[in-house]
Amino acid sequence: MTSQPGAAAAHPVLSVPPAEPAAAVAYFGASLAFHADVSDVAAVLAGGGDPGFVLLDSRSTESWDQGHIPGAVHLPTALIAEQAPRLLDPAVPVVTYCWGPGCNGATRAALALARLGYRVKEMLGGFEYWAREGFLYETWEGGGQRPADPLTAPAGTDDCGC
Repeated sequence: MTSQPGAAAAHPVLSVPPAEPAAAVAYFGASLAFHADVSDVAAVLAGGGDPGFVLLDSRSTESWDQGHIPGAVHLPTALIAEQAPRLLDPAVPVVTYCWGPGCNGATRAALALARLGYRVKEMLGGFEYWAREGFLYETWEGGGQRPADPLTAPAGTDDCGC
């Protein structure tokens, strides 16, 4: 669809025009500096070796026991100020996660860590999308894995093409 410059858009999608390309580059570049995707985190962790970051689960102990990502460090948000200096190397970036998109706990944890001087990203989708995409997780009873949800992960391939 094309429209005349200055013409009002006929629908809500373009009632506010898209940003100029330079502004979009700045915005989306900044977004990627603050966020990591569940699939990207999983691929790096599956590669073995040092991922170059610490994955931090910021949920309660009860939530952690229900399920968490193997290799994650458990540090509830309320304890970050007290325990992060003992548990985390400030030279290593941290990727936070919480329950999922309906929870801003990972955002609060990332803010608390940034205030302490850590370089930090938030994992989009949290534990919910980790499980929904079919990745292995651990519980207090042992390991678990669900079939990948075709609404969140590609069926029959590991590459979504994003």
